[in-house]
Amino acid sequence: MEEKKMTERESLELITEMISRTKERYVADGSALLLWGYVTVAVSVLVWVLLVTTGNPAYNWLWNLIWIIGCIGSFIMSRRKKENFGAKSYSDKLTSQLWTVVAYVALVFFVCCMVFTFLKINTWTAMLVFALTVVPLTEIAQGIVVKERSLVVGGAIGMLVGIVTVCCICGGIGLGINWFIPMFIVAFIGMTIVPGHILNHKARVNR
Repeated sequence: MEEKKMTERESLELITEMISRTKERYVADGSALLLWGYVTVAVSVLVWVLLVTTGNPAYNWLWNLIWIIGCIGSFIMSRRKKENFGAKSYSDKLTSQLWTVVAYVALVFFVCCMVFTFLKINTWTAMLVFALTVVPLTEIAQGIVVKERSLVVGGAIGMLVGIVTVCCICGGIGLGINWFIPMFIVAFIGMTIVPGHILNHKARVNR
């Protein structure tokens, strides 16, 4: 009888520890969203200002700073996450696999755009379509998996802007600097920065 009570207590402790670790992971997930969000918004504002003030399209190459800084930051963050949290849960592994697929798709998009650039064909709007359709769709999927409404709503905001972007491209409407980049910035604030802060706030409250 005593042995059964010990087993129940140990099970309760294990469940409590798992819940605690899950709450702590929200900090890591929120931090990752904030990393990509603030980097994307900062680079977008920089490119926007330079394009408006100089009119030099060469500054569009600065968009590559997003994935360069983001990838380096994500690598450092993932190393720290492994050290701090140990083994991953099923939802951790699933969301990690989702974003790994997104990373590979982004690489394919980038390589294809570079190939077309060497052929003197501008296809870089494809990267905008990727950022505003594939990324928010993945975020919505992650939100469903971890049951986090802010991720679903944030992804929906990004997807809405993505749909408008695709419709403009298909309809031959130019993506003007003065209206599209601000809309792009708003989309990423809704997709990454707002959910990131919400996740971090929930983690602090639940500690």
